[in-house]
Amino acid sequence: MTFAELGLDEKILEAISYMGFDQATPIQEKAIPQILKGRDLIACAQTGTGKTAAFMLPLIHNMASDPHDGTSTLVIVPTRELAVQIDQQIQAFAYFVHASSMAIYGGGSGAEWETQKKALTNADIIIATPGKLISHINMGNVKFNKLKYLILDEADRMLDMGFYDDIQKIIASLPKKRQTLMFSATMPPKMRVLAKQNLVDPYEITLAVSKPSERVLQTAYLVNDVHKSTLINDLIKDKANLESIIVFSSTKKSVNEIVRSLSGKGYVVEGISSDLEQAQREEVVNRFRAKQIRVLVATDVFARGIDIKDVHLVINYHVPGDGEDYVHRIGRTARADATGVAITLVNEDEMYKFAAIEKLIDTTIVKLPIPAYIGQSPEWSLSRPKSSFQRGRSSNGRPSSGSSNKPRQQSNNKNRFSGKKSGPSKP
Repeated sequence: MTFAELGLDEKILEAISYMGFDQATPIQEKAIPQILKGRDLIACAQTGTGKTAAFMLPLIHNMASDPHDGTSTLVIVPTRELAVQIDQQIQAFAYFVHASSMAIYGGGSGAEWETQKKALTNADIIIATPGKLISHINMGNVKFNKLKYLILDEADRMLDMGFYDDIQKIIASLPKKRQTLMFSATMPPKMRVLAKQNLVDPYEITLAVSKPSERVLQTAYLVNDVHKSTLINDLIKDKANLESIIVFSSTKKSVNEIVRSLSGKGYVVEGISSDLEQAQREEVVNRFRAKQIRVLVATDVFARGIDIKDVHLVINYHVPGDGEDYVHRIGRTARADATGVAITLVNEDEMYKFAAIEKLIDTTIVKLPIPAYIGQSPEWSLSRPKSSFQRGRSSNGRPSSGSSNKPRQQSNNKNRFSGKKSGPSKP
């Protein structure tokens, strides 16, 4: 279905046409008509499906056709990166419509606080992280008496991050008569509670929850931590077609270690984590978008909400904490109609967790041994991880001489990741 068939305002159609959009995605096709009808909405869809346009296009349509005064729309998001991204998308969508927007998030200067304070009294659309918005509410800087629309984006992530009470406090400050839209990748029980308390007869949409895109070729290597950086170098060296690579780490400490290791190999690499100031993080992201950085090493703060085209390879240095984090991490590649590759490095302690992810996404991922010239792979096992003492491992993390290192899933060299540009097949 085209956006024109959805009945959107001509000024919006003109703006998204300049952006190269014509056909609506499934989530947009299902959500936009219901939002235009004024229905409250719960929508579950995987990352990269066009959720921002699904909730913003119909609301900007309403702004184009219905005069408004003051802030009409509040979008609550879990991270500053997502707030900035949505703000940028709104500016593009509303290019020919009289609608202003402002992203409200922490980590800024005193001057930025004053700018945010002013915007909270007159901007049409506010995109905010819960903590910073609560600070402005406590200071009396907020005027939401004319608010018409509330959107909770990546609601499951906000609950995971402990924002339940903050969200309830924010909602308590809003007019009770409003349209509320909740977008998420999953529907955990606590989110059901939140929806029941704050939505009225919501229309529900569920699309491909917890399923990676079929355009992502997924592979795993069984590898001890001591060999992971060497393996990454082996995977990407001499592969000029891999221009944009993201390596996800579960800890800020490992981000710095990986950056140092890959920098020593001659790669243009930078790290991004919550240790950086917002301005620094945006500079790194912009350099990566411009392909001035080949390898970006990041914590999960980067996994959700950041839309960067043409990421050719995602490497999970650590197995993510749960299946949803895995889906969001590998969702950074194969955006829109592109294809991509996702490789997960699995050590002995992470095998049980990785098997749980396979069960969640209903996919058995091919597991490969590392090349013999790098080292030996641990044996694949579905048992829960034991302590180092119980496994008989040495203090440096290497298996002891009595350990079995022969992987059960063998593969010849021609099945190893080649880096060639070809369409992925199902694993």
